[in-house]
Amino acid sequence: MKDLTIGFIGGGNMAGALVKGMVHAGVAPAGKIWVSDVKPERLSAIAQAHGVRTTGDNHALVAACDVIVIAVKPQVIHKVLDAIAGDVEGKLLISVAAGVPVAAMEARLPSGARVVRTMPNTPATVLAGATAIAPGTHATEADLDVARTLFSAVGRVVTLEEGQIDAATGLSGSGPAYIMLVIEALADGGVKVGLHRDTALLLAAQTVYGSAKLLLETGEHPGRLKDMVTSPGGTAIAGLHTLESGGLRRTMIDAVEAATHRAIELGEQQARKMGA
Repeated sequence: MKDLTIGFIGGGNMAGALVKGMVHAGVAPAGKIWVSDVKPERLSAIAQAHGVRTTGDNHALVAACDVIVIAVKPQVIHKVLDAIAGDVEGKLLISVAAGVPVAAMEARLPSGARVVRTMPNTPATVLAGATAIAPGTHATEADLDVARTLFSAVGRVVTLEEGQIDAATGLSGSGPAYIMLVIEALADGGVKVGLHRDTALLLAAQTVYGSAKLLLETGEHPGRLKDMVTSPGGTAIAGLHTLESGGLRRTMIDAVEAATHRAIELGEQQARKMGA
């Protein structure tokens, strides 16, 4: 991986997080990372923060790099792909553009283009993300290894078939919004029973963070960890009874399902816009 030169088309929050993670984890030296963007102030900030190379010319970036990360908004990805299509032979393209199917990207690239589609989430910006990756038609296992290494610098990575990416979007892609609502609701509960807002929010956020860390580091089933807190006739079972009575479990399942269905709809719309 350190022998590869990595380029980011788009210098927004996700690109910045990936650059930060790569440099800090030693995935690639700063001198082998390029970033292009239409906003000079973004390029100046990312160069100053991480010492990477920057350019306003996507063609120059593609020519210099082995791996191209397309980190632009879905609405403009077709313009970016059209502009660089003649330059990408032999390059690996990794897309972080939400909702853009592989087929829609491949349709605008030369035959045989190697594409990996990804679905990161916003905690990647603090190096604690969850990213799903899926290979395009011509992507190799080595290409997937590159994508895994890159996104492992900002969190955890799972490899899926592309048909599962919408489900990952509904769960982990949209999931931070659900968890923020849960944290906010827990803090509201703390305020209702007498805690100051700042204290309640800190306790709620740290409890969610610590619980997730406990689950990931122990590998225990969440039900078992739940039962470890739940004493007969105690406080936790009283709270759990209220949550189950309110349909929390069903509501969370329904939320993931609804978000997945919406992701499918948006992907179909994006494919039509791109002529795939």
